[in-house]
Amino acid sequence: MATPLGSESPCKGVRRKSRNGNIISNIRQSQFTGQGFNRGTQLPEALLQERDKQAKWHGIPVLLQRLYESSHLSSDFTHTRSVLKELSSLLSMEAMSFVTEDRKTVQESSFPNTYTFDLFGGVDLLVEILMRPTLTTLKKKPKMNDDLVKDCLSVLYNCCICTEGVTKSLAGRDDFVLFLFTLMTNRKTFLQTATLIEDILGVKKEMIQLENIPNLCGLVQSFDQQQLANFCRILSVTISEPDLGTDDKHTLLAKNALQKRNANPSRAELNQVTLLNIPGFIERLCKLATRKVSEAPGASSFLQELEDWYSWLDNVVVLDAFMLMATDEAELSSTESSDEGSLATSPLRHRLPQSMKTVHEIMYKVEVLYVLCVLLMGRQRNMVHKMLAEFRLIPGLNNLFDKLIWKYTPTNHVVHGQNENCDCSPEISFKIQFLRLLQSFSDHHENKYLLLNSQELNELSAISLKANIPEVEALVNTDRSLVCDGKKGLLTRLLTVMKREPPDSSFRFWQARAVESFLRGATSYADQMFLLKRGLLEHILFCIIDSGCKSRDVLQSYFDLLGELMKFNIDAFKRFNNYVNTEEKFQMFLTQINSSLVDSNMLVRCIVLSLDRFESQTGDVKVMEVLSECSLLSYMARVENRLSFLFRLVNIINVQTLTQENVSCLNTSLVVLMLARRRAKLPFYLNALREKEYAEKYPGCLLNNFHNLLRFWQHHYLNKDKDSTCLENSSCIPFSFWKETVSVLLEQDRTSPCAIASYIDEPYMDLDQDLLED
Repeated sequence: MATPLGSESPCKGVRRKSRNGNIISNIRQSQFTGQGFNRGTQLPEALLQERDKQAKWHGIPVLLQRLYESSHLSSDFTHTRSVLKELSSLLSMEAMSFVTEDRKTVQESSFPNTYTFDLFGGVDLLVEILMRPTLTTLKKKPKMNDDLVKDCLSVLYNCCICTEGVTKSLAGRDDFVLFLFTLMTNRKTFLQTATLIEDILGVKKEMIQLENIPNLCGLVQSFDQQQLANFCRILSVTISEPDLGTDDKHTLLAKNALQKRNANPSRAELNQVTLLNIPGFIERLCKLATRKVSEAPGASSFLQELEDWYSWLDNVVVLDAFMLMATDEAELSSTESSDEGSLATSPLRHRLPQSMKTVHEIMYKVEVLYVLCVLLMGRQRNMVHKMLAEFRLIPGLNNLFDKLIWKYTPTNHVVHGQNENCDCSPEISFKIQFLRLLQSFSDHHENKYLLLNSQELNELSAISLKANIPEVEALVNTDRSLVCDGKKGLLTRLLTVMKREPPDSSFRFWQARAVESFLRGATSYADQMFLLKRGLLEHILFCIIDSGCKSRDVLQSYFDLLGELMKFNIDAFKRFNNYVNTEEKFQMFLTQINSSLVDSNMLVRCIVLSLDRFESQTGDVKVMEVLSECSLLSYMARVENRLSFLFRLVNIINVQTLTQENVSCLNTSLVVLMLARRRAKLPFYLNALREKEYAEKYPGCLLNNFHNLLRFWQHHYLNKDKDSTCLENSSCIPFSFWKETVSVLLEQDRTSPCAIASYIDEPYMDLDQDLLED
């Protein structure tokens, strides 16, 4: 609140403090009740001036009163702007101090001028001034001066930065939010408007519906490429589902309940459809994402400059302001002198580093790639895929890879976490966003082969021919005119830089995820061999066993990738045995697997599935030879080891803690039991679980928990076609067999040798029938 009066005589001081307090409390009460004063400036000017010095209002209430009186539509706004400039000078320093002090917790005492401005109705007055032309009944709408609009927007933004509640208050005014979008048609006010909209939408309780923006299609089509890239910052808030925390921290039980309550498409999904219906939108984003950058000669400190400049450039809009200033200065210079050398020696150009244009382009591309990535993961994925292929996004990114996306530097960068929202440098953000896009593009989609060039596609065909197996249909159907150009495709380039990364580099996590997504889906022997021939398996094993990598995220991504690379591939297991050629290495590998089964269970599933298939191929000499020699297959062939994994998989999860991150443990345990059922060994495994319970002196614990997990499995998977398809493709086990096995295990007949209930003694029966009820 505003600072109370200073001390004079005791009685007089108390009286004045009381009067000042009454002014503030009356204003606040009227703001809450809607009765009394609409704004503090309705108070007599003499009273405001009298109270001003003691309250340390710095003349703000009086200036607001003058601003109000000078801002009627019939005025020429000349005096309005001069008053606003005076107010802005009182507020801007507070906003600057807030930005430069790492945005510490906002308190009223920290920014008294901004607080006073809001208290006396300054925010509401500026909103009113901005919107007045739209509210008049006059046929000819008056036009406000662009500079006045910019000043109003800048002051509002400063208030949002410094005063708690202002941004939320503005976000609650849908009419004002929609009005702001109309200001984006003016290039002179675009940057200030975009900055304010981004802040407001970031705190808005209900996501805005893009279809409600007046003439959205015309607005977007009017943007130049620079404006469109900045608009992507705003779009990212409107097409992403509200952040309720990361997926792995939200239980599937809670998510299923939420989906049941909200069966209709979300606002984010509706906004995605709205964007996709704008003609030329995706094509322009692809052009932005793949646009080349002319790097200034001699910019040897390119990456260091990115780090240094980003330390004080708050966001891409600030950078835009610099670039706009440079452009304006160039135009001014051209009118004053025809000497081209004058621009090179101008003060602004002197202060900007040579690589600023590159920084600018990188920050643009981060925003564009994010929007494309979100659209790729939405319900309209197939439509987006078709357009991205048609507009040659992947070949374009491939052409940028060495010169911009992954410009090699021998110095190690700082290790960053896997949160895509982390406050990283532009270079790091760009690389991570690029890798996330590749992951989304390749994941379970036939367009993944666009990541290769024609020569590499021919190599896949040759692998299939040599192995005497049919080519994958998606490979045959790939349009060769849309694949990568040059000597290497994008996937091969990614493998090259992957091997250069330091052991604990956060890029390893995203790189492994991107490569793994290329392998996910129905297992392709040719795809696996393509990567095996490039030394990927040996690289992964080095990282797991020999590199000293401690990051659980990186290790998990490598376990998952290794599982996809080796699944059903006898050559991969042979290569594994050649690398892990000592007992010491093998024990280190097992230690890494056992250190976190949640992280490594997908690899365990791969080994179990592969072993089952190899054991059925008794007529294949090569398979039998590897089976007898491979330490990993021999280890998993021992039933006591499979049971050990099964015990732990069932024990580390329960229905209440199931997430997208650990539900794979449930499916891996099911795979073990399905394969046992195929071989008529299911009763043996269930009895082993029962004996384990009694040995641990917790009878009924494991089996009751597993029974509840399987009931949840039915509830979760039988209504989700995508998930069921993924399970079938990744295991080569028909989903019908998954369902049958779960039903058999959940039979209530206690005489059935394959029912879990048969192995739980009556006193310990605790099957929670209401667990899944809403």
